[in-house]
Amino acid sequence: MITWRRLTEEDFPLLRKWLAEPHVARWWNHETSAEAVARDFGPAARGEEPSEDWLACVDGVPVGLMQRCRWGDYPEYREELAAVLSVPQEATSLDYLIGSPALTGRGLGPRVIRAMVERTWHDRPRSPAVVVAVVAANRASWRALEKAGLERVAEGDLEPDNPVDDPLHYVYRIDRPQGGPDTGPERRGNGAVPRGTDTP
Repeated sequence: MITWRRLTEEDFPLLRKWLAEPHVARWWNHETSAEAVARDFGPAARGEEPSEDWLACVDGVPVGLMQRCRWGDYPEYREELAAVLSVPQEATSLDYLIGSPALTGRGLGPRVIRAMVERTWHDRPRSPAVVVAVVAANRASWRALEKAGLERVAEGDLEPDNPVDDPLHYVYRIDRPQGGPDTGPERRGNGAVPRGTDTP
């Protein structure tokens, strides 16, 4: 069973270790110094930004990171994505990684994605969809999205997070289910999120 807790500053040493793992560094392309991690993850950990950083846990042990935000809170990305897909403000974005290389290739990525999608329907009643844009070269990531139930709805060129990558990105989407006590009516429309530099 996947459980969640918010990332705190006390978790930064673990996050630095994950970001330095080759399978994560290839796609996240993030600095791993203590200063860089504090700079980029500190505001969300302190509640100073609208984005959320969650630790995915199995049996209480952190196994990966999930970033979640409302698309409308990041208009610069919304403007960039407009050339590929129009973006509803209330759509939810996800970005994710599995920290240990020993845990990759076991189906954990799709489980983590699916669990956060389900949580999003409960946490964010105004969100019509979860939409993820992922660099096309990251086959493991977009396959994990497909296994989690998302569908490819668009593709196009975007600036990649890692400059070694081709700009082609795939955009995946899953809509809020119809009916149910916590889901409300299905709402259609286009959406997109910050690029998925994610590692399932």
